[in-house]
Amino acid sequence: MSSTTDKIKGLANEAVGNVKQGIGNVTDNDKLKAEGKAQELKGETQKTVGDAKDGVKNAADAVKSKL
Repeated sequence: MSSTTDKIKGLANEAVGNVKQGIGNVTDNDKLKAEGKAQELKGETQKTVGDAKDGVKNAADAVKSKL
């Protein structure tokens, strides 16, 4: 999976997680709040993976240009 794909999926999961948490708060549904928080954290992790992939690629490109 590309870094851009990871970032997009991460943003989507964060958004859906936030919506679930909001609905859980309004309906006082603890299960939905917990699912939303878990999905939000999953999204944050996916975005971090995408950022890390970008960092590795940039470092590799920098090394290549020095050779």
